[in-house]
Amino acid sequence: MRSLLIRISVTLLLAFCLLLPATGPGSAVDIPAETIRIAIVKNAASVVVDGDGLLARRENGDAVPLAPPVTIRPGDNGLTIDGVIYRRLSFAGAGSLLVNGKPYRGMADVVSSDRGILIVNELPLEDYLVGLINCEISSAWPMEAVKAQAVIARTYALYRRKLRMNTPYHLESSVLDQVYNGSLIEDSRARRAVSETSGQVLTHNGSVIQAFYHSNCGGKTEASENVWGMSLPYLRGVSCEYCQGNPSSVWTQKLELAQIEERLRAAGFRVAAVNDIRPGPLNSRGRLKQVTIVSTGGDLTLTGDQFRKVLGYGVIKSTNFSVRVKDGAAHFSGLGNGHGVGLCQWGAKQRALAGFSYTEILTYYYPGTVLEQFFDIR
Repeated sequence: MRSLLIRISVTLLLAFCLLLPATGPGSAVDIPAETIRIAIVKNAASVVVDGDGLLARRENGDAVPLAPPVTIRPGDNGLTIDGVIYRRLSFAGAGSLLVNGKPYRGMADVVSSDRGILIVNELPLEDYLVGLINCEISSAWPMEAVKAQAVIARTYALYRRKLRMNTPYHLESSVLDQVYNGSLIEDSRARRAVSETSGQVLTHNGSVIQAFYHSNCGGKTEASENVWGMSLPYLRGVSCEYCQGNPSSVWTQKLELAQIEERLRAAGFRVAAVNDIRPGPLNSRGRLKQVTIVSTGGDLTLTGDQFRKVLGYGVIKSTNFSVRVKDGAAHFSGLGNGHGVGLCQWGAKQRALAGFSYTEILTYYYPGTVLEQFFDIR
């Protein structure tokens, strides 16, 4: 029995060594298309890594005998574990890795930065997508909508991977890129959607596109130049009546002017005694270009997206809103949820219910694109 366990451990260690890149995070190695690196922990004061058959390796490749669970803290010259300093550690396990209690597939690189601990999860792209589906939508939605989500998430990830090839990681695990919480909420329908679209991406003129997407457009998707100043032919905006029956299409919000002033100051803007909020002109897609904050210290004009960012994307859910000020409070009424560019997730759901295939859904929201096989692992 002991010899069997030794053979299993050696096999795992060899597999671990083969999984790891020859150089550290941020190197210009040619990572295979089916592998992706996700920042799952940033600026942490401590982390706990656990898992069955846990294996650790230093930056020079030497194995480190560590008994799980392993508590890691930043130190003066790297990472500290029970008083021992390590410059960098990489972890793998016989099954899932547990990072702060969450299960992750693949391996994890742990380094110390100026602001705390950074953990990067490297894993097969298709496994990443399976874990992502239920973070972005519900796998219980019609299968054609789930397939559409799998394709755009894969497309988005591969575009970012190429863009950030020489950085420590390719994507954030939050709304800054795509929401990803490891393998905790994987299920068979998510895996089916990924499997049945395996390796498929959207391209335009032979290149992988920037496949932006959002929750609910409120009736019209947005043109990319209105949000980020870049005009892309496949992101000019389309009509989307299918999402309008969803409850998330309409929202209201009330904020005290004092709250708005506090958030503006926290974001570094100089305002004093805010007394009015004035919506500016609309862009070509019917959304606010600008918002002006009136105060005794002078007027402050922000773009619609800047205004959302300052007050919170979950508070001001889109730039398609009206506002009136009464009794020291701003009352907002809006349509849609998100930046509005690219695929509307709730619109895609309703289109799937109406009988559209995932290829038809993708063609509608990204006009002029082609569905191509980027790689094949089947």
